[in-house]
Amino acid sequence: MKKLTLALLLISSFALGVAFTKATQKIKEAAAAKKVTGIGGIFFKCKDPKKLREWYAKNLGIATNGYGASFEWRQGNDSTKYGVTQWTPFREDTKYFEPGKKDFMINYRVENMEALVAQLKKDSVTVVDKIASYDYGKFVHILDNEGNSIELWEPKDVEYNKVVKGRAK
Repeated sequence: MKKLTLALLLISSFALGVAFTKATQKIKEAAAAKKVTGIGGIFFKCKDPKKLREWYAKNLGIATNGYGASFEWRQGNDSTKYGVTQWTPFREDTKYFEPGKKDFMINYRVENMEALVAQLKKDSVTVVDKIASYDYGKFVHILDNEGNSIELWEPKDVEYNKVVKGRAK
């Protein structure tokens, strides 16, 4: 009888350990899917984007082009890799930030876009559009709990840099 009880306790402990490990792994996977790695861009509305870009170039020395400015930086965990943060003024009548109602939109750099969007949908986050893929990365728009439009970007920085430098010509 003692052997049977001991065997049942060992089997139960093992089963609980396996269940706990699987639950912990699922939590880790969900957390890993929600991966913002930095600010990809700051976008805001203004009356005259061209004049505003010129003002920033003249007064603050920001090297602008027809789309704003790109700030390059090195990634902290691997300084051989670089990233960019885009700064862009949009015309005040732009529809690009919709359905958000604010005069700004923040673009967040993310990893593993498909997994992230799947998790956001499971969490009942409003995903505004489908993932759009370009040579320089993937994009999707979501709304936060206050209705602010957020752009998520899974970048391909090397390709993005080629596009941005091509725009400036």
